[in-house]
Amino acid sequence: MKRKEDRNIEGRTLKPESLMMSYGYEAARSEGALKCPIFQTSTFVFQTAEEGKKFFEVAYGLRKQDPSEKLGLIYSRLNNPDLEILEDRLTLWDNAEACAVFESGMAAISTLLLEYASPGDLILHSEPLYGGTDHFLHHILPRFGIETAGFPADATEKDMRRVLEETGKADKLAMVFIETPSNPTNRLVDIEACAKIAKEHDTPLAVDNTFLGPLWQHPLALGADFVIYSATKFIGGHSDVIAGVCLGSKEGITRVKGLRTFLGTLAGPWTGWLLLRSLETLKLRMTCQMKNARFVADFLNDHPKVQKVYYLGMLEEGSHQRSVYKRQCESPGSMISFDVKGGEAEAFRFLNALQLFHLAVSLGGTESLAEHPGTMTHADVSPESQNRMGIGAGMLRLSIGVENPEDLVTDLKQALEKV
Repeated sequence: MKRKEDRNIEGRTLKPESLMMSYGYEAARSEGALKCPIFQTSTFVFQTAEEGKKFFEVAYGLRKQDPSEKLGLIYSRLNNPDLEILEDRLTLWDNAEACAVFESGMAAISTLLLEYASPGDLILHSEPLYGGTDHFLHHILPRFGIETAGFPADATEKDMRRVLEETGKADKLAMVFIETPSNPTNRLVDIEACAKIAKEHDTPLAVDNTFLGPLWQHPLALGADFVIYSATKFIGGHSDVIAGVCLGSKEGITRVKGLRTFLGTLAGPWTGWLLLRSLETLKLRMTCQMKNARFVADFLNDHPKVQKVYYLGMLEEGSHQRSVYKRQCESPGSMISFDVKGGEAEAFRFLNALQLFHLAVSLGGTESLAEHPGTMTHADVSPESQNRMGIGAGMLRLSIGVENPEDLVTDLKQALEKV
């Protein structure tokens, strides 16, 4: 890993987009290769038996790691050069102390929740959430005796507290878990309010920052203890890799990595290498996508067959949501949801008529995608819950890519004509 002082040139602290090219990697240690090689190996050779003993003592928690001691390479289920360099580099965007990379976003979420919650505990969460997260909270964790309670994404601090108190288990609160903006309704959760509640109960706040991060929102700076990403999305950005990320304090991430070792949820070297490549263009891609989304949202907002647009750049001035946006977001991002007039049949006609947009789930890739949340990403959420969360039969979700924005609008226009 490069020294911390290598982040500065003549007193100027370099920006993350500059450091994405080389931070954490020393070419001299890899035969002078400009880019980090793929360390496709399952195990690593110890120089001495004594060295191997020391590595395992730290890896298995038999003793505390000395401040000047570097955890050696042992086995690629525990650590790997590609993943260690990637983890160092990922800390830069969120100014985090440490990072853990996983084989998927759900691996990151499930490992974090299982590390901090025990039978009899309660997890307070925002809703709606990504469908996979929702399923894990409501169908998997109860099998381990862990209860959950949800509050609306746009709830006030007072409403969050009311939901918590009504559970009768505030004293058993193990974690506050939120996703902001919410998927697919693009509603913002007040991170600072959640952090205040979590701190009062001496419990961590975890934020799924996939929709806006790591460029447009920084939860750790707002009081969160953990930030989660589906790195499949913007961080990977090319729809060709599955991965997840968890960032936080060194102490917290050490705990998460401990369970990761025994669940076997660490990503592989190929995944690490692909993400290192993608990080170099992250700001370019996300900036282009954000600009394209503004163009698309304006078009949809003026179209007679569109009932409502859910886009962070169109929040009502003076509203609670607008206030939250100003405090915690740096950009509206590139996710747009909208209600087409009608219902499922009209939504499906629109989707089936698209030519440039791809009808597929996921998001954050270079290509623009469209999907129907009610029957696709959130199909596992009951109709009653969908209605309560604002996921209607006519709702469509768009992930805006890097194509020409006028071409995107042309495709949307001809598809809406089919509705």
